[in-house]
Amino acid sequence: MIDLSTLVSVTVTLAQGMWVAMEIFFLTLLFSLPLGLLVAFGSMSKLTPVRWLFNTVVWIIRGTPLMLQLLIIFYVPGLLDHNLWAHIGNGRLVATVVAFTINYACYFSVIYRGGIQGVPIGQREAGEVLGMTKRQIFFKITLLQMIKRIVPPMSNEIITLVKDTSLARIISVYELTFTGYSFMKSSGLIWPLFYTGAFYLLFVGVLTILFGYIERRLSYFR
Repeated sequence: MIDLSTLVSVTVTLAQGMWVAMEIFFLTLLFSLPLGLLVAFGSMSKLTPVRWLFNTVVWIIRGTPLMLQLLIIFYVPGLLDHNLWAHIGNGRLVATVVAFTINYACYFSVIYRGGIQGVPIGQREAGEVLGMTKRQIFFKITLLQMIKRIVPPMSNEIITLVKDTSLARIISVYELTFTGYSFMKSSGLIWPLFYTGAFYLLFVGVLTILFGYIERRLSYFR
């Protein structure tokens, strides 16, 4: 039987771990969303060397596990006798955000590229006939339709990001799953580890409702 005081104590501690997971989540989105768009443009460049470089990076990042990338980004600087993260406040969290940003920017770039290329070329040509600049064509014609097309796959990636924050425990970032696991190690309690699922479900539930609302708002493109 779980007594109330233990439940409250565990809930408060897990909430602190959830806050760290949310930090990773929001910081990753803040940096990876615009970076992913830049990578998408690079992968569609008319310059072959540039296009090859960006496509190779995306292929490597998408073809290797995020956990491995996290370990490389965190530990390799130390192996090179320059422990970068030790000189940064909360370096483990920063390393996590860097690894997650690079990883998700590459995934987002593929989604962006599919959205951009999915807009009929005739609409862009019509914009050119009307005397619009490439910038105007992108922001007034391509971008709005691209957003409509990318919301479903983007929402899947963003929801996956919520769960991927648990990988930060591999470099001892005290996020939600690490917090739940610490109870099992310190006091032999296993239920807090499963209790973390309720926090993930709540967060994912809120995001699911939000993306459903966004899709309904964008229904005018149908």
